[in-house]
Amino acid sequence: MKAPVLTIDGPSGAGKGTVSRAVARQLGWHYLDSGSIYRSLAIASLQNAVDLQDEQAIVRLAEAMVLRFECDNGFKVILNGVDVSAELALEATGNTASKLAVLPEVRRSLLQKQRNYQQLPGLVADGRDMGTVVFSAADYKVYLTASAAERGKRRYKQLIEKGIDANLARITQEIEERDRRDMDRETAPLAVPEQALYLDSSAMSIERVIAEVMSFIQ
Repeated sequence: MKAPVLTIDGPSGAGKGTVSRAVARQLGWHYLDSGSIYRSLAIASLQNAVDLQDEQAIVRLAEAMVLRFECDNGFKVILNGVDVSAELALEATGNTASKLAVLPEVRRSLLQKQRNYQQLPGLVADGRDMGTVVFSAADYKVYLTASAAERGKRRYKQLIEKGIDANLARITQEIEERDRRDMDRETAPLAVPEQALYLDSSAMSIERVIAEVMSFIQ
């Protein structure tokens, strides 16, 4: 039997991760965080001091990478048997991941790795091109978004709660710039998948968004 797939795409800060993990737990399905795949490869590249211009070396690293996501008791990313969750948010990790994401051979290698997560009883896949590219024939597709202003407020609140100094105007501007990059890029641009449930979470609680997604599937 072919495992069913739910894709949840959308821009940064829309709540995709929180919603996807909650839905995966309720359904008892597997979970894929596509953004963490690129960041995990970045961590592996930095750990192995791989030349970022050597695309074939990075591809070999990607193919050998064993990655597992755990979302039962908090979200954890296990890379080659080691919990790298704390390293995912580091600036060096993000910068390296963005450089790797534009390499065509690397994208092709990770495309198949992502598709390998489609296993019974089902998969919830969170990202920016899950419903348009990676799982274009998915059974259920959701596009989750929110205004740049609202996403900026959410990110600002997260940073302040962690004791990190932040500037709301700058955060909102960075989100708008990232949106433009994601939508205008040549390879797998951010777009609303065909026949997707479109949800704007600007004025919605996370609980309501989760309920909307569960109702859509059921």
